[in-house]
Amino acid sequence: MKRVDDFRLKLGGKELVPIITGGMGVDISTAELSLVAARLGGIGHISDAMVPTVSDRRFQTRFVSEKQKKFKYNVANRDKTDVHFDLARLAEATRLHVGRTMEAKKGDGLIFINTMEKLTMNNPRETLRVRLSAAMDGGIDGITLSAGLHLGSLALVQDHPRFRDVKFGIIVSSLRALALFLRKTARLDRLPDYIIVEGPLAGGHLGFGLDWAQFDLRHIVDEVIGYLKQESLDIPVIPAGGIFTGTDAVQFLETGSAAVQVATRFTVTKECGLPAKVQQEYFKANEEDIEVNMISLTGYPMRMLKGSPAIGAGIRPNCEAYGYLLDGSGNCAYIDAYNRELDKHPEAEKISVMDKTCLCTHMRNFDCWTCGHYAYRLKDTSRRLPDGSYQILQAEDVFKDYQFSTDGRIALPPVEAAAT
Repeated sequence: MKRVDDFRLKLGGKELVPIITGGMGVDISTAELSLVAARLGGIGHISDAMVPTVSDRRFQTRFVSEKQKKFKYNVANRDKTDVHFDLARLAEATRLHVGRTMEAKKGDGLIFINTMEKLTMNNPRETLRVRLSAAMDGGIDGITLSAGLHLGSLALVQDHPRFRDVKFGIIVSSLRALALFLRKTARLDRLPDYIIVEGPLAGGHLGFGLDWAQFDLRHIVDEVIGYLKQESLDIPVIPAGGIFTGTDAVQFLETGSAAVQVATRFTVTKECGLPAKVQQEYFKANEEDIEVNMISLTGYPMRMLKGSPAIGAGIRPNCEAYGYLLDGSGNCAYIDAYNRELDKHPEAEKISVMDKTCLCTHMRNFDCWTCGHYAYRLKDTSRRLPDGSYQILQAEDVFKDYQFSTDGRIALPPVEAAAT
């Protein structure tokens, strides 16, 4: 039986292990996690979600507190129109995060950054231009455009000196979305270098409606591969979402996929940014503990653990410090929902908002526990310790399990000395 290691992803003259770690935002896909994938010959993703916050944690910068201080006068105001990011400081934070990661890179692999285009930041076009440009300035190997694909994204940076050098990829969940993007970018003479097809079993935001269960990753991938062949386009196709074992990956690689993108199994590794106590919640989860809901203010369904503290929390909007999801007019669906509940219960010390959540604050605090459909199987990938908790894994072990496993097997981690 074949293994993932029997295949190679050919990208820009390089041959890579066909494993890509997903770009889980707000430093869940940390630099350390991406560096492991790159060292082992694959591709690691970092994320540009809330990079000023990430920079403050990692490098003791003060981007968030500076912004909060600047707009402190507006905290009690329901109108957030005035709350904008300093684009020069945003660029500095991005260059710092990307640059430090690239300086630490070893091995033959690559490091990409996942750019979530739904982070509109009260100035969608210009903040996206700055984030893309700064990532290229920082030396990133590739940029994956995700979360609300903007058809004009590449045109924003077509004059950047690295525009033809950096690998650009897109995440789509349908052939229709891919065809629209290719038509829009045709005039740039710049096709995407890779296409990630994310299916309905993925973690976090989904590119489907609440009818997500009616769709199938295999079917969408086959449609995309067939379309590219019909159009004589040689672009690597990379499925994502629900690929839990090396055997799952091989089934795609044998039928024309160039690589696979995987994320959920890396959430419970030491290199992942999730706090250890949250990782234990992932291990303990059963299938019925996972839901797809509409509490995201992006309008997309989102898969997460039902026990996520973000669900039903009625915290005050913290746009003055964060504000990553304010639209171009300074609006946000959570602000509307929060103020609605506040008006209903003006005397309440604490309110609950069930239909939306403040993604900025809760993602920043690791209180929105997004996960893939098969997160309930994570307990089968580790060892249970005498105290009832589970052994946290090493990213290298998970990567190599994908790379070398066969017959649907998952290799348990070596027993740690402390565990014995």
